[in-house]
Amino acid sequence: MSFQETFKALSDPTRRAILDILKDGAKTAGEIGSRFDMTGATVSHHLSVLKEAGLVSDDRRGKYIYYELNVSVLDEITGWVAGLRGEKHHEK
Repeated sequence: MSFQETFKALSDPTRRAILDILKDGAKTAGEIGSRFDMTGATVSHHLSVLKEAGLVSDDRRGKYIYYELNVSVLDEITGWVAGLRGEKHHEK
């Protein structure tokens, strides 16, 4: 994971919306896709970009794959931004 990949993934409003959906917990691609007017292949592409950037992880449960936020990457970004502001980042 690099910040370049992470910020590229975050630059897309649909991917930011997917992250917003996942803040409430893990969801399947179908559950995520039902919130958008796009094909399953397009949702899958967005999830792939988010996964490649380390922003989401996936977990197979039976016949479904659940996607969830990878908070450690979000903590890294928060720490970096806090450092730019001259603040100290505190781990939870």
